Amino acid sequence: MNLPERPITILIAALGGEGGGVMADWLMHAATECGYPAQATSIPGVAQRTGATTYYLEIYPEKRDRLGGRAPVLSLTPSPGNVDIMVASELVEAGRAMQNGYIDPSRTTLIASTHRIYATAEKMQMGDGRFDSERVVDAARELAKRAVLFDMRKLAQESGTVINAVLFGAIAGSGVLPLPREACEAAIRHGGRGAEASLRGFAAGFDIAAGARPAPAAPVPPKRATELTEILRIGKERLEDYQGAGYARLYEERMQPFLAGDPKLAAEVARHLALWMAYEDIIRVADLKTRASRFERVRREVGARDGEPVLVIDYLKPGVEEFASVLPAFLGRRLVSWAERRGKLDAYNIGMHIKTSSVLGYLLVRALAWLKPWRPRSYRYGEEQRLIGRWLALVSDAAARDTALALEIAMCAGLIKGYGETHRRGKANFLAIIDALVENPPTSDAREQAAAIRKAREAALADPEGKALGATLGKPVVWLKQVART
Repeated sequence: MNLPERPITILIAALGGEGGGVMADWLMHAATECGYPAQATSIPGVAQRTGATTYYLEIYPEKRDRLGGRAPVLSLTPSPGNVDIMVASELVEAGRAMQNGYIDPSRTTLIASTHRIYATAEKMQMGDGRFDSERVVDAARELAKRAVLFDMRKLAQESGTVINAVLFGAIAGSGVLPLPREACEAAIRHGGRGAEASLRGFAAGFDIAAGARPAPAAPVPPKRATELTEILRIGKERLEDYQGAGYARLYEERMQPFLAGDPKLAAEVARHLALWMAYEDIIRVADLKTRASRFERVRREVGARDGEPVLVIDYLKPGVEEFASVLPAFLGRRLVSWAERRGKLDAYNIGMHIKTSSVLGYLLVRALAWLKPWRPRSYRYGEEQRLIGRWLALVSDAAARDTALALEIAMCAGLIKGYGETHRRGKANFLAIIDALVENPPTSDAREQAAAIRKAREAALADPEGKALGATLGKPVVWLKQVART
């Protein structure tokens, strides 16, 4: 009797809360019920979205009753070039698999969702650090033997289930496994709770992978005017949530001079202005950490059942700047000035572990969020609004000369973000560019000036420490990294 030389190998990369373990269990149940030898292992993912949890399965495509008492030797880990089905619950995880050599054009069927959940490496960049999704999709279609790519999260939401059900359906519908549809559906029913919703998601994924149903069309990029309208809407909603209707009206008033001009410039100003006006401070952080939606999301991500307790401990490390930011302007200014002169901006940062899932811990953090009405009288608010006004005036003046120059100045606002040392660094880089290239330009030619600003901005984004920017400007950038004097 001729037996298969090797098992079918399946590598699954899933993020927390997406049911990757459940999907692996479904596959194992369906395989064993059909009489196929199978084995599954898993490797936990890395915290802070630097990697997914991976599940590796091998299914030998010959039933046990035909093996004459023999059993195949199955591997515990995957090896590059030897994966038959690669499953990724998010697009960049598919990119990681390609980068690591798990996608082989002669054997690998790649099944991946095209939606994005941004990784830590993307979010920590000074500017827009998002990976180019189109490059990943193009590479997937080129490198895989077959690529099944569509937005599975959207399909799961429409089916009222989790993405693992749609992924499982796509695996079954791909035709690579010797598992009939009925066995896969029986495995889902065997899981019990939520089976009907999971079966709807499974059916949707199965039909698309099997070719019985077209994949959802990719969203069409919006026209520039529509994009501006959407940014304005989102910006207004964000700022109303941040500080109230009056603050949202201030945003609209600041945008009025730009709405009659170039729509691309207006869109960039609208985006950066909304982000800047909603700057991060301890009031905002406390508000976000104590919202009911946040606790609901945590429970959902850890898979907590109704009635199960979930312990949430937040790590906070406020310092002089955070304390000064909520003081009255004259007191905050004096405190920051004193700390800068003595090198103590980072000297009194106190690490605190607060159990926000407890009544006392929740109230302690929520008390900071209740300071929101006070924010317009605070030191940080005044400082941010003055710098915003200065930036808007520079963009407006430049727009009268050259749109490209105004656009470069507008995009410089992306250098300012965060709080503490991150904010000091970004602000110093921003002010260095404004001083050297905007308010005191080395050339009167608008295009040359725009090119110089773009080069300096890119240098600042590539090297947050300011060394590359200093080399570009020809002078060091000082951002006051403070060391306590002894």
